[in-house]
Amino acid sequence: MDEITINITLLDRPYRLSVARADEESVRKAGKLINDRVKYYSAHYAYKDVQDLLSMTALQFATSVVKMDSELTYRNQNLEHKLHDLNALLSEQA
Repeated sequence: MDEITINITLLDRPYRLSVARADEESVRKAGKLINDRVKYYSAHYAYKDVQDLLSMTALQFATSVVKMDSELTYRNQNLEHKLHDLNALLSEQA
């Protein structure tokens, strides 16, 4: 695996990470999303410390993952059903 070392700053804290070269852009985008979301929450909600902001950010991203996973599962099941129906139609024509 072709790994590179990159520096990512999250909430003014630098992190040195080893990532696959192919994942570099995704990791950098993820870091930017985290920083942007924390900045949004800090401007719009009351909080005691950064931990509150990180918790809200983590909850938002986890909720997005759960929703996407549910949608993907539904789509895959639907697609499988439709492919089965198409296969049955093609078998009838043969």
